[in-house]
Amino acid sequence: MTKKIMLLGSGELGKEFTIAAKRAGLHVIACDRYNDAPAMQVADEREVFSMLDGDALAAAVEKHRPDIIVPEIEAIRTERLFDFEKQGIQVVPSARAVNFTMNRRAIRDLASRELGLRTAKYFYAKTFEDFKRAADEIGFPCVVKPLMSSSGHGQSYVHNDDELQAAFHEAMEEGRGDVKEVIIEEFIDFDSEFTLLTVTQKNTPTIFCPPIGHVQKGGDYRESWQPYCITEEALKQAQHMADEVTKSLSGYGLWGVEFFMTKQGEVIFSELSPRPHDTGMVTLGHTINLNEFELHLRAIMGWPIPAIHLEHNGCSAVVLAKENADHEPTFDLMEALKEDRTRVRIFGKPDQHKGRRMGVVLCYGSLDADMNALREKAKRLAATIIK
Repeated sequence: MTKKIMLLGSGELGKEFTIAAKRAGLHVIACDRYNDAPAMQVADEREVFSMLDGDALAAAVEKHRPDIIVPEIEAIRTERLFDFEKQGIQVVPSARAVNFTMNRRAIRDLASRELGLRTAKYFYAKTFEDFKRAADEIGFPCVVKPLMSSSGHGQSYVHNDDELQAAFHEAMEEGRGDVKEVIIEEFIDFDSEFTLLTVTQKNTPTIFCPPIGHVQKGGDYRESWQPYCITEEALKQAQHMADEVTKSLSGYGLWGVEFFMTKQGEVIFSELSPRPHDTGMVTLGHTINLNEFELHLRAIMGWPIPAIHLEHNGCSAVVLAKENADHEPTFDLMEALKEDRTRVRIFGKPDQHKGRRMGVVLCYGSLDADMNALREKAKRLAATIIK
């Protein structure tokens, strides 16, 4: 009997997951707050509603009676997931994991206070007065984020007292859901950032993908590459931290675990997503034998993953909208597709705002290919897609 999967959130990551699920013969219901979201374009059925509306969410679950619920976004009434789990529906990775990781307070306290992992120093604030006291304690520069957000929304770097008011207001306004609180963190003078895609499985040990380097702007991913060069000792530190936090949260699936690498070679836990990660889109470019969406599906279904191994050096660069408009931009793939070992993925978002991710360019080469040259190639070609 074909399993029925309900996808909560239907962006570009959900679209690629749906493609993987459909190739395996599964039935997918794609849900989002707006119609014709990317995953809806390849799913069997669709539902349009706000997942912050607990009653609407419960009604959709009752209507479709899915076997599996796969969250893809943060803005979900996560406490309802415990009810669905009690009904025998598999929540991915688990209701506990989604409830914790959709809120920065829960995941940061788990990592730092309960598990003792190295994180940036941080405080929470609901009022500007508390926020100002926290900034005085941490010092400048510092990082400000909403407790619940994604893709860098509401995140800013504060360099002095004069910038505090604007940063606090932005974080409060841009936060998703009904959580009106911000987190303020010390600025880590990092050398680079990287993602460790971590796969937790039902009957076999946790496994890891080769690390992925990435560059973010305003908290939003702009480019990524695999493999990211790291010492064996640093890799062991990252794998240990990823294993500890995913084991504590429980469940099966692929997680995107983010780290800072300091200039002194110290690995610091940053954030965690209980689902495929945007920086992991580089795996669509043949870098590893199974891309992150196929790995997520196999772990969810309890299917074997014989091994994860590196096949190519590769990188990704995002295609960004240049204007605000209620329609897609005009795409031109000619320049990019002239290049060998290059792939383009257009996400299919029905409208655009300046800086929104509309697609991605993937470039790959041999295992001894010059990664810097590949990165420059990907960025150059990504700039040609939207005229």
